[in-house]
Amino acid sequence: MQKKTVIAILLITLLASCSSPPGTWGWYVIDPTTKAGWNNITFLLSGFSATIQLSIIAAILSIIIGLIVVLPGLSENRWIRMPSRIYVEFIRAIPLLPMLFWVFYGLPVILKSMGINIPIDPFWGAILTLAISDSAFTAEIYRGGIQSIEKGQTEAAKTIGLNYFQTMRYVILPQALRRILPPLANQFIYIVKMSAFASVIGMQELTRRANEVNVSEYRPLEIYTLLIFEYLILVLIISSGIRWLERKLGADQRK
Repeated sequence: MQKKTVIAILLITLLASCSSPPGTWGWYVIDPTTKAGWNNITFLLSGFSATIQLSIIAAILSIIIGLIVVLPGLSENRWIRMPSRIYVEFIRAIPLLPMLFWVFYGLPVILKSMGINIPIDPFWGAILTLAISDSAFTAEIYRGGIQSIEKGQTEAAKTIGLNYFQTMRYVILPQALRRILPPLANQFIYIVKMSAFASVIGMQELTRRANEVNVSEYRPLEIYTLLIFEYLILVLIISSGIRWLERKLGADQRK
């Protein structure tokens, strides 16, 4: 179904370009048969590596931070649970772009005032922002998956002498993983798309490369059309990999 959608979009784009008045389209800027067009395509595609690295590292950190946040949030003790809830609500309320500016421009100032002189480059600034922003949503995904496991599982674990963290590690989380894998996969795709914001702080990923080519060529329609297809292809590949993983882990119950 996804392949048919991609083909349909390509056909619509091609037909639109053929039926448009001369001079409306400028596909020569990404024409692989010309040296200039091929150079532009190569430059645009070179942003894939940075986007993929950025997204994977941010997703891993988000999963780790989300798990650290959610475990105290499931405690029956109100005072242990409260910091987790405050973190989730606070982080979810902050738009990604202002947080990106704060991390990249503001965090080094705060660290320097504490005697810690650690410069933050665009790559790690984007990673920290995406990981922190997404961790709140990841924590909620964990919470929903963990709370969906029957209480009898926890009670049974207590009867054999397992403590809270052992129960989570050996009993609850392995079962919850199958249930939270699809929403976690959606969050990973969300990170991939939101990585485009890293372009505003100079990160050389897909969107930044497209902006730079557009500045020199000034053909936004053609260049950003290719950018859309770059993200589309990347997301389709990720979706295929996730479905394979779901089948391996038994999260996909379809026969």
